[in-house]
Amino acid sequence: MTFLHAHDYGGDGPQLVLLHGYGRSLADWDASAALLTAGHRVLAVDFPGHGRSPGISPWTIPAVVRHIADTLDAHGVPEAVVVGHSLGGVVAVEYARANPGRARAAVNLDGFWWGREYPGADRVSEALLASAGTIAPPGYIEEKVINSARFGIPAGRAEAAARAAARPFPDGTWQTLPERAEALEIFDELHRIFALGVTAWLDGADCPLLLVQAGRHLPPAPGMEWFGEFSTRFAQGVSEELAALSHTQPAIGINRIDATHLMNLETPEAVATLVAGFVRGLPG
Repeated sequence: MTFLHAHDYGGDGPQLVLLHGYGRSLADWDASAALLTAGHRVLAVDFPGHGRSPGISPWTIPAVVRHIADTLDAHGVPEAVVVGHSLGGVVAVEYARANPGRARAAVNLDGFWWGREYPGADRVSEALLASAGTIAPPGYIEEKVINSARFGIPAGRAEAAARAAARPFPDGTWQTLPERAEALEIFDELHRIFALGVTAWLDGADCPLLLVQAGRHLPPAPGMEWFGEFSTRFAQGVSEELAALSHTQPAIGINRIDATHLMNLETPEAVATLVAGFVRGLPG
């Protein structure tokens, strides 16, 4: 049994469990959690190999779902609405499907992926693999803060999130997380789940789900101008699948936030408002 690092933000009301994205940590939720505690009890969890949680091998989503359930038991959380960003959104949906008696609902904030055959996927995968689990130089945190400023993320919030998502070494360098072996397993899991697209992944979902797409694209990094075309095409494909799902599966709700993929750091107020409104509308 593996217990994951968790932070109880407190609050009173319906229970929320917050899950972060790939290469991130629960600190990404600090700003939204502070707002959500006004009407909810809020707990956030670090995934295995991320933040302050121990690693696991192999890193599979069914195993992560079990470890989350064990961790919630240890914190006295029998039932919750599970809210996840990016990779966390995928896991939130999988947790709800595996634990129908424990998950009232799930919220997926821009947690979508492309199959290996998706046009351009090879180039994206190569870029992700090149940075997976690397040792970053001493100026890594400062670079992250500067980059975050392009999205209007305050420096203090960006720095705290960047420090929580990496492990410092005595020589000033940083171990980016997850480490490479786990990162490769995570990518394999995402390719497996989304091999046939979003529609096939969510086939038969009967738990209340809110699927939220970013309204704006991440700008491509220098030398990756091709990524803009890829992300536009991929976002359009996801939008079309989500629109069709909203007509055929009544348990699924669709929304959009005027932000990039970094929405819980960029616009924590909008994220908190959307999540709180969804929870208020749940039956019971």
